[in-house]
Amino acid sequence: MVEIIQKDGTWSFETNVLRLTPGRDRSVGLLRRTLGELVIPLEALAGISLEQGKKSGRLRLRLREGSDPLLHAARGRLTESNDPYQLTVEPARYGVAEYFVQEVRNALLLEQVPSDPVTEYLLPGPSVPLSVSAGDGSVSFDGEHVRLEWNWKTEEVKSAAGARTLALREITAVEWQPSAGLEEGHLRFIVRNAPTEASPKHDPNAVELWGFKKDPLMALVAAAVQARLPHPAAGDSVPALGGDTARGRAGHDRPAEPEAAPSPSSSAPEDEHDALLRRLRELGELHRSGVLTDEEFALAKQAVLKRM
Repeated sequence: MVEIIQKDGTWSFETNVLRLTPGRDRSVGLLRRTLGELVIPLEALAGISLEQGKKSGRLRLRLREGSDPLLHAARGRLTESNDPYQLTVEPARYGVAEYFVQEVRNALLLEQVPSDPVTEYLLPGPSVPLSVSAGDGSVSFDGEHVRLEWNWKTEEVKSAAGARTLALREITAVEWQPSAGLEEGHLRFIVRNAPTEASPKHDPNAVELWGFKKDPLMALVAAAVQARLPHPAAGDSVPALGGDTARGRAGHDRPAEPEAAPSPSSSAPEDEHDALLRRLRELGELHRSGVLTDEEFALAKQAVLKRM
């Protein structure tokens, strides 16, 4: 196991799993502290980097697009203090951080983890039940229903109708927009067959946010709901699945379709020499695209050549 411990948090890596534990320092945002420890499978990772500075550095994880419902809901709008995939590193620990980066990159190479987008969430999202009070109301989510309740700051056009309960099956999308400068933010639920052009201030399916302390926690509600909605890429992948996976999504009333028998060539073991040549080509592509540095490419290439 390789581990780096900082005031900002602790990151550890072992057996193709990364554990990200937030620290107790005042610089750690409320969202990170509330989210708690994250367990990231290696297959969800697209890359890792270390940015060094005079006063401090920063470790950054880059996840594969579509693997995390929180990142999908946030769409790059998380502040550094609330981003669970960043870790502030003291200059005295740069050596440890570099070793950590190298170990993770080596694992990505050995496991041949691709960096392209995925068609299903590889992280479960925030746990439920979840309840947050911020802005002009509060939102609760138990995994099946969203409950919106209003406070004294809510506009009468919204509060007059009273609290709202939305079944998950009614929700087609969720929007989280943090406040920025003079622009107010919101958490909005897009409901099936109920389009609205009203602002969040007047939309009964939205909570208006003003940038106060607890507002970032609404991103956790957005992520928890997003994790239980169909994946954005699912529409492209479902028709090609077939077999039990497709029947599991569409119901069990469809008859099973016979699976195509594997061809003799696909079941035969791949020649080791051809596999090593293919690996060299993959390493070359990673090097040309900038994923591997010159040093990393040279080391990986040398390891493959020794096996030949």
